[in-house]
Amino acid sequence: MINQQAIEHILFLDIETVPFEERYEALDTELQQLFESKTAYQRKGEVSVEEFYERAGIWAEFGRIVCISVGYFTFKNGERQFRTTSFYGEEKNLLIEFANLLSGHFGKPHMLLCGHNAKEFDFPYIARRMIINEVKIPLKLHTFGKKPWEIPHLDTMEMWKFGDYKHFTSLRLLTKILGIPSPKEDIEGSEVKRVFYEEKNIDRIIAYCERDVVAVAQVLLRFRGEPLLDDYEIQSV
Repeated sequence: MINQQAIEHILFLDIETVPFEERYEALDTELQQLFESKTAYQRKGEVSVEEFYERAGIWAEFGRIVCISVGYFTFKNGERQFRTTSFYGEEKNLLIEFANLLSGHFGKPHMLLCGHNAKEFDFPYIARRMIINEVKIPLKLHTFGKKPWEIPHLDTMEMWKFGDYKHFTSLRLLTKILGIPSPKEDIEGSEVKRVFYEEKNIDRIIAYCERDVVAVAQVLLRFRGEPLLDDYEIQSV
């Protein structure tokens, strides 16, 4: 089925998120209480709420998006190319720019979105942050009232599950076992907060996010039984 989809009609994406504030103490009192309540089960009294706040970026209610990277295939004169680009800066602005992309060329009915664990994380996170920032959600991110086959989303982790809903495989593990160059050559997801707030190095985060996008595209190519991308086929624009 996946081989029947024209790969140039797929927009690959990945997001990087951080806690909304650098430190737990910077939250107002009510948000501190709400975060403590929301994470009580995960912490189980073994980790302080201040320490656990390091992970706050995984929740749209307590985090924010600092980068959305996308990638797509083009074919010209029989030559394949994979182009990546990123949206970053003030969160509302990057969400508006991304929404414009999804409402433009990639808003066409036959276009699909693809990410790794994106149905559980990236897609809903983006939609929630759009609501919080008062950005109109593009149709490509609307899922309410739709049947599963009507939702234009692909998820490489879901494909790898083959119906095993208890199974989780990270992108790093999947690239390793499939013989795909690792996207984690510089930093890991757990380091994004430090790089953003302490190093203030958004370029490093962008590069990391774009490598993840390339890795997702490579995984899909393996699923389709097609040759992997060479470095000369990948271009950041």
